Amino acid sequence: MLSFLKDRSFLREMLTIAVPISLQQLVNASLNMLDVLMVGQLGEASIAGIGLSNQVFFVFILLLFGLTSGMAIFTAQFWGKRETEPIRKVLGMSILSASLIAILFTIAATVFPRAVLNLFTEDVNVIEIGSQYLGIVGFSYIAVAIATSYIAALRSIQLVKITVVATVTAIIFKTLLGYILIFGHLGLPALGVRGAAIGTASGWTLELILLLILIYAQKTPLAANPLTFFSFDFSFFKRVLRTALPAVANEFFWSVGIATYNGIYAHIGTEAIAAINVNATIEELGFVVFMGLGNACAVMVGNRIGAGKRDEAYETVRRVVTLSVLLAWVVGLVVFLARDLVVGWYNLSPAGAYNVRMLMLVMACILWIRIFNFSTFIGALRAGGDTFFALIMEICSIWLIGVPSAYIGAFVLDLPVYYVYLMVGLEEFVKAGVSLWRFMSRRWIHDLVNADETPASLSTPKPVS
Repeated sequence: MLSFLKDRSFLREMLTIAVPISLQQLVNASLNMLDVLMVGQLGEASIAGIGLSNQVFFVFILLLFGLTSGMAIFTAQFWGKRETEPIRKVLGMSILSASLIAILFTIAATVFPRAVLNLFTEDVNVIEIGSQYLGIVGFSYIAVAIATSYIAALRSIQLVKITVVATVTAIIFKTLLGYILIFGHLGLPALGVRGAAIGTASGWTLELILLLILIYAQKTPLAANPLTFFSFDFSFFKRVLRTALPAVANEFFWSVGIATYNGIYAHIGTEAIAAINVNATIEELGFVVFMGLGNACAVMVGNRIGAGKRDEAYETVRRVVTLSVLLAWVVGLVVFLARDLVVGWYNLSPAGAYNVRMLMLVMACILWIRIFNFSTFIGALRAGGDTFFALIMEICSIWLIGVPSAYIGAFVLDLPVYYVYLMVGLEEFVKAGVSLWRFMSRRWIHDLVNADETPASLSTPKPVS
């Protein structure tokens, strides 16, 4: 079963993609924790205001991820055929579509920030603080949309290092600038929440600038006249959207489901939602390795399908999923052993500390099944263009199993938060059975770039430049 570990070319290709992405996620998660600690010095109202403002960004970035990753399915498959002109066309579609989404969110954040935040809270002080933050950060949303489109395309053609350099540099810059402006260092005034917003907006704008500089300086396949990106055939655009839009809907329904879970946890009590938030921080760190492996699998699978190597695509998923599940058992053991250490980091009541320990125990036990689902979902179903099936599976698992289970656990059975969290995990086991069946059937493999309906203008092989 593990004989593939002797395949050095496979491991080299996988690690070349996975390690930079995991490093990027690790830096992002670590500095996000640092941002929370800095803002925490300004008081609970500031934490709440920025936290609610970031809920807007959370929905925004998920929609962008669904759209750009859905379109990147085509990018990866065209790269498997070594055709660059269609890749540039798909990038243009991605930039255009993502920018339209960004414009809507920008208007909401900069023109109607109080109305947006009023959807989450009625606390006037929190709304006022949050609107100051949201009104500034909103101006960077278009830059975020364009950068996200480029990052998805660069990963699909295995130029991951460019994205890592740009993103990590931008994150470090925004953290340092935020620190200076929040507290008023280097002779600058202390701007508090507005300083945090300026740092964040500047960082995301810098990310796009660095991406463009590196793309053109290194003469990558995306280094072309940007105007040529938008000269695509509308019929082909509709084909791409048919694959991408289910991924967008998937992320939307997933985000609403997560918000519903958090609402149910909050109903249990303040100690419960506080424990959930602590556990979520550990989950984010624990997922770092698997984000890299899952995205590496998606790129490799897309490249192989585009090259007409269906059997290799299937075998790639089998290998990555096997490795991911084994690593998940190791990470789960680490989480189990680190429970007391983590509890010591926070000022928790005895009941809150017990909740965190139990939540981490449940997470350690079910992490492997969550990683199996993540790997097959990202690495097989979405990478293979099976986005509509993935959407139906996600909706059914969350809204027919996960949310009802959480509701029954919290409102009917009046269970502690860790048992409700375990009941939510039931959806993962059902989803795993469906994912395994779909994977083994090979029906998830859709060759989207060698189909007869590919426009003639896009079907002629172009040399890699």
